[in-house]
Amino acid sequence: MGAVSFYRTYLSYSKLDFEAFFRRVTPDRVAGILHKQRLSPLDYLTLLSPAAEDFLEDMAQRAYRLTVQHFGRTVLLYTPMYLANYCTNRCVYCGFAAHNQIKREKMTLAEVAAEARLIAAGGLRHILILTGESRQHTPVSYIRDCVQLLKKFFTSISIEIYPLAQEEYRELIAAGVDGLTIYQEVYNPEVYRQLHLAGPKRDYLWRLDAPERACRAGMRSVNVGALLGLHDWRSEAFFSGLHANYLQSCFPAAEVSISPPRLRPHVGGMLPRVEVSDRNLVQYILAFRLFMPRGGITLSTREPALLRDRLLPLGITRMSAGSCTAVGGRVKETVSEGQFAIADHRDVQSIVSMLYRQGYQPVFKDWQWLE
Repeated sequence: MGAVSFYRTYLSYSKLDFEAFFRRVTPDRVAGILHKQRLSPLDYLTLLSPAAEDFLEDMAQRAYRLTVQHFGRTVLLYTPMYLANYCTNRCVYCGFAAHNQIKREKMTLAEVAAEARLIAAGGLRHILILTGESRQHTPVSYIRDCVQLLKKFFTSISIEIYPLAQEEYRELIAAGVDGLTIYQEVYNPEVYRQLHLAGPKRDYLWRLDAPERACRAGMRSVNVGALLGLHDWRSEAFFSGLHANYLQSCFPAAEVSISPPRLRPHVGGMLPRVEVSDRNLVQYILAFRLFMPRGGITLSTREPALLRDRLLPLGITRMSAGSCTAVGGRVKETVSEGQFAIADHRDVQSIVSMLYRQGYQPVFKDWQWLE
């Protein structure tokens, strides 16, 4: 059924009057949901309501227990590698947008190998490779060549690139890719159109369906989400959770996770349309954990170190470490502007030490590609 299937799920809730729904939420209703073993979508929305803010401590205790039950006290570590920053889209919230006057570049395979060697020396075995959205400058063939090279250094390779056709996902999976991260950015179609001024990314449905195409192609893990700060965070968190739940229901063999990234400073200079506080972020993470006890939650270096440390026990299962958002930023003498400004600049060993101090086991490798 393709994109239409989740879009139908979206449409079934898109006419919901969220403000009216939230006004009807009572403390008793929130308390009752905290005792349920299985939550419905509207239960999840209830936990995202303003009324549920008074229950964050109770939600946190249950979220912690559920996370330990399903994941233990472990956190998978990974790092991003930016292969290129060429882009044909004009997205107002992104530093790589085509209209931004930045130095454009693409790593050679020799540079990819040099940066991979440096990252691997720090112990990480999971990597996320990223590009801007330009099929001309970073065709699937280039990404495939990079993946085949990176297999020499890493046991798990995820991609965060432009949406592909199912056969293209299958091609990259055959080359060694096992994970996909792709954010819808914003689930509200009208706001989506306002934020994507030009380029192929304006095709809302093609992007929305990308995780499904990847799962049908055999992708092992898929990570979705909305960029918080572009639209009302409660409804965006709701639809992100519904999307993850839909994918997990349709593809039970896949590992499905969400990320709750907040908009960060970037070359374009766009400020958040909506303020998303630390407390809001906590509520989103907790509500999602209670809604999808087995769903992964990824926390990137967009968030500052102290906050990441404190969010860890609330349900986080994956964290980035030693991040850099510039192309070849670890090996080039002069680098271009990064996609956005990171907030946690700690190296891998510092993150590892923090995890041990909090009683967590850092996981460097939980997947091995077999030829």
